[in-house]
Amino acid sequence: AGERRVDAFATFNVYYQAGMLLGPLVGLAVLAADFRLVCTAAAAIFAVLTALQWRALPARHTEAVGSASGNVLAQWRTVLANRPFLLFATAMIGSYVLTFQVYLALPLAAQDALGSRGTWATSGLFVVSAAVAVTGQLGLTGWAKRRWSPAQALVRGLAAMGVAFLPLALTPPGATAAVIAALVASVTLLAAGSAVVYPFEMDTVVTLSEGRLVATHYGLYNTVSGLGITLGNIATGVMWDFAALHDARWLTWCFLTATGLACAASVAGLARGGHLAVREQRQLATV
Repeated sequence: AGERRVDAFATFNVYYQAGMLLGPLVGLAVLAADFRLVCTAAAAIFAVLTALQWRALPARHTEAVGSASGNVLAQWRTVLANRPFLLFATAMIGSYVLTFQVYLALPLAAQDALGSRGTWATSGLFVVSAAVAVTGQLGLTGWAKRRWSPAQALVRGLAAMGVAFLPLALTPPGATAAVIAALVASVTLLAAGSAVVYPFEMDTVVTLSEGRLVATHYGLYNTVSGLGITLGNIATGVMWDFAALHDARWLTWCFLTATGLACAASVAGLARGGHLAVREQRQLATV
């Protein structure tokens, strides 16, 4: 995508979120008719995607990925030696912990407020989250590109993701209507912050890989994020139980807000230290 790489990642996220929104809705509708039809339709979709990618993806040029291309262990050693990339991957863990609260803490809050109707409220939160990304992604990306550097966009987006949980921290637990309004506000701000972060985050991974072993960098990045999500969800669950035991649900939301702000501060520190630039720029900064 060249200079439009950030825009390409933003466009990708629009289609990704659209699929996340439409897929389950279509799946539920078809499931009501026949489970075998669901399986057949899913298999057909994957078969078509396989054929399309077989034709559309460019040929792999071995010489373009460097001398480590023939040895998987050598590739991983090369990536693990990329210290700025590892620092960035670690700093971004908090963003994934926050994003995945759409599947953990926020549904728990909806269930607490609405009881058996919490399931429908959770479905509504998924729709709101995906709708914000689908309708706002390209506009938010363009707006951020015009006003901020990539590092500034990351820091501000991460801070917004953390602040997204404050409405719930400030809402009295027993006020059902207020809790619902706070949930919608939190999901909206969380999705908007994530939409700002995503294209610049993906672009930064490419930048830090310096165009070498890009896929391997993404593989390790997703591995680190997945481990972080697991540990973060365990910590959030422990915090949720502790807060419920002490009738202090606000502790969970403050914990998540602090996570987002710490993540933003970490990325800001990396940017100030020149760790988010390519190697040549880092060397010039130290001269």
